[in-house]
Amino acid sequence: MIISIIVAMDEKGGIGINDRLPWHLPDDLKRFKNLTMGHYLIIGRKTYESIGKTLPGRKIVVLTRGHEIKAGSEIESAENLDQALQLAKSRGESEVFIGGGKEIFQLALPCTDQMYLTIVHTISNADVFFPQCDWTEWVEVERQEHDADVKHAFSFTFKILKRGL
Repeated sequence: MIISIIVAMDEKGGIGINDRLPWHLPDDLKRFKNLTMGHYLIIGRKTYESIGKTLPGRKIVVLTRGHEIKAGSEIESAENLDQALQLAKSRGESEVFIGGGKEIFQLALPCTDQMYLTIVHTISNADVFFPQCDWTEWVEVERQEHDADVKHAFSFTFKILKRGL
């Protein structure tokens, strides 16, 4: 099973402010949906609460330490990352996505095979940052540049990185 991080960050690694994304980029949201559709998405409780709803077509596993999560057919909870990964693997998942937040990214980095990054070409007022990462371990295998336009206040770059090929 492939373990993939999916994240959007600004040029300084900012990923959130006040439990929200610091920007609204419809094409990035569409990419997130297309990539994660039909797969397991592992997120932390705070990220789950910031989304505020289920994401149709995906199985969400919320990592939580003792907080009650309203589980259902599309939402499950796990006490730790290993448990969440085992759950996805036991159900035949081919690629599981790690969707944040910072603590979950930190836990997942050592076992991550690839990253789907969106680099937003701005420096936001983020109060949450992607964890320290040794970028020399990663090889860029795909890149798509997007200019700012009427729907997108900032230019951005989609990248796919794989751990040392």
